[in-house]
Amino acid sequence: MEVLDFVKSRLQLPSTMILVVFTCSFIFLFHALPALAISSYQNDPTEGPTQLLEIQRKTDEAAKEPPIGMKESQEKTRRGLNEVQGEADFEKMKRPENSQSANSVEQEVEGFLEEITGSNKNK
Repeated sequence: MEVLDFVKSRLQLPSTMILVVFTCSFIFLFHALPALAISSYQNDPTEGPTQLLEIQRKTDEAAKEPPIGMKESQEKTRRGLNEVQGEADFEKMKRPENSQSANSVEQEVEGFLEEITGSNKNK
């Protein structure tokens, strides 16, 4: 029994050290990895400011004027996404007209389950 206690005490220090080193390196890597995202795509500084400045200008104008009536508000809203934003980024917005080929969540889950189980409802 003394031999087992001796071996256990001899292995306890290295195993503790290995655990501490692993934990420290794990923490270091997970704190350092977000910094690697810096090399990812960087926005062009001139990409969005033009649209944002126009939206800001319209917002400032709307804030200076008295509240508009319902008919005028509906007319402005028909021309774009909302009264102020207009058609800015309208082509990037997901809507039924440009999402016809998209799968619903139910279809995605059914397809995933069919792949896992190997069954196909169409057979």
